[in-house]
Amino acid sequence: MEKKATLHPPWYIEPYEGESVSHYFGRLKRSEIYSINRNHLLSKKMGVGYVLPYWEKFLFNPPPNHRQFQKISKFIGLTIDKVEALFPPTGIRTVNRSTRVCCACYREAPYHRTEWQYESTTGCDKHQLRLLSRCPSCDEKFAYPNEWDIGACKRCGMKFVSMAKRQKPYKFEQAL
Repeated sequence: MEKKATLHPPWYIEPYEGESVSHYFGRLKRSEIYSINRNHLLSKKMGVGYVLPYWEKFLFNPPPNHRQFQKISKFIGLTIDKVEALFPPTGIRTVNRSTRVCCACYREAPYHRTEWQYESTTGCDKHQLRLLSRCPSCDEKFAYPNEWDIGACKRCGMKFVSMAKRQKPYKFEQAL
């Protein structure tokens, strides 16, 4: 018996492992095939109201509900599990006043991870480095990931991949 092929809309983009909702929708809006680039229009087109601009700024109060996940899933062509993975798990608080990044991780795979925005995350366990929330060159706060078209500081242009050497060491201590 032949396996049924999954049909995706023309604007389908596969999310990266651990990618944040902000980064994913930024990639979707910048894709050549997709024509809606305004947050509120995309949010409305998906049928979730006007919440996407808030989610892209890591504001999840109230958090997305199952019905919203279903609508996003149907519109984008992702499974509900993949849509849910773009958001922080229920009960996990996020930092929304600044975007945080591990530039060493970004150098390996250039996209924003949801876990970097968790309040409980202060450093990268993999690289043993503190997360950055400001450009080490000009001290500008990083833009939200939906605006990351070239992976660099919006003010001075310093690339995220070159910022890793400016990250301070972070000692990860496992809870006993």
